[in-house]
Amino acid sequence: MEGPGAAARGDVSLHNFSARLWEQLVHFHVMRLTDSLFLWVGATPHLRNLSVAMCTRYDPIPVSTALLGDMSDTTSTGIAQRLARKTSKQVFVSYNLPNTDSSFTLLVENRIKEEMEAFPEKF
Repeated sequence: MEGPGAAARGDVSLHNFSARLWEQLVHFHVMRLTDSLFLWVGATPHLRNLSVAMCTRYDPIPVSTALLGDMSDTTSTGIAQRLARKTSKQVFVSYNLPNTDSSFTLLVENRIKEEMEAFPEKF
């Protein structure tokens, strides 16, 4: 069970949720660590790519890079940058949906933001 100081003690918090977006069931898995966040987004249990982003004191835009997968697909990297800016944490994102259309990706990000507002302690 988690208490208010769970993140301060180094505990890991897991949070799962799903949403139907454009007739596709999308699953979200959030793992909150002490100073970082891991977000997996997908429809099937695959880890095809992974990106990381973090804030620095030298630039207002978080630095980011792709760690795994197709380097030309910047969907995970973009989401990681925006979440790093919002949370001030190091953020790992794995976006595993075939649809990388910007409108669909915006729906995915909006669903993440809704969940962050509803359950801020999970992020």
